[in-house]
Amino acid sequence: MSIVTVRRGLTIGLLALLASACATSPTGRSQFLLVPPVVAIEASEAAYVDTVAQLRDERQLLNDPQLAARVRVTAGRVVAAAVTQYPHTADWDWSVALIDDPDTVNAWCMAGGRMAIYSGIVYKLGLTDDELANVFGHEVSHAIANHTAERMSMALVTELGLLAFAAKNEDPETRLAMEMAATLAVNLPNSRAGETEADRMGIELAAQAREMGEVRVLATRVEVEEAGALRTLADNLREHLGSGLGVVGTVLNGKVSLIAVVTPDLIETRGLKAGDIVKRVARLVGGSGGGKPHLAQAGGKDAEKLDQALAAVPGIVKELLAE
Repeated sequence: MSIVTVRRGLTIGLLALLASACATSPTGRSQFLLVPPVVAIEASEAAYVDTVAQLRDERQLLNDPQLAARVRVTAGRVVAAAVTQYPHTADWDWSVALIDDPDTVNAWCMAGGRMAIYSGIVYKLGLTDDELANVFGHEVSHAIANHTAERMSMALVTELGLLAFAAKNEDPETRLAMEMAATLAVNLPNSRAGETEADRMGIELAAQAREMGEVRVLATRVEVEEAGALRTLADNLREHLGSGLGVVGTVLNGKVSLIAVVTPDLIETRGLKAGDIVKRVARLVGGSGGGKPHLAQAGGKDAEKLDQALAAVPGIVKELLAE
């Protein structure tokens, strides 16, 4: 086989690889994903475990129960919104590491939902819970939009050269290269387009989860193809809420479908019931409904008023808490 033939084969292989690497982000932006998202998640898991182990050995994991509680609740609000808006993230291994570094103003989220936040970003900036939710919303959006895979792809091309051709192989060298790329991805800056995208998506995620009288409230519109998918979303939401309530709505065949969920603690301590909530929301779209205290469904005829009805959920919860 001649050198020309080999070069021609490599060129064809590279062109085919680059063509297959074209993808589209959740906002419609074109992306270069030489590394498939599933590979980025697997590599990120290994890189995250190594990173946390190193931080533990160096005594850089923060032992602050008060901040840990704030982070758990606030991150939980954002994760619940993410799972509702992007159902494929329900199976992610969501976690947050608290890093003891008062001089560093930073946070990040790897592919698959593995996060870290530095104490400096909270204490130096004096973040409120809503501001902290915006931080998590931004970082989580990087993961949802496959920015880790995008940066890993660039790292493989620029740092690891022809190992990029082996991105889908199972050999140990390739797995090590992928883990290295995942580690590089944490330290590489996102592109301006990526940051803008995360800003846009993050604000939406943070805004979906609100606190109303110390009750976590999430109300959002989703796009599904059938009613069963809406029920699955509601089940995922209840699982990830921890403590809170949620209302998800969609339009199917020109009609509104709504599902409300309430966690057991709020049923017992605050007297909130999913049936009461969904009935009031349904009235705003010309419908009715009901169900059990933990889950209730409703329908409506006025699809144009769905967004308005969902925006009214915090106010409805406030009224119910005052009764």
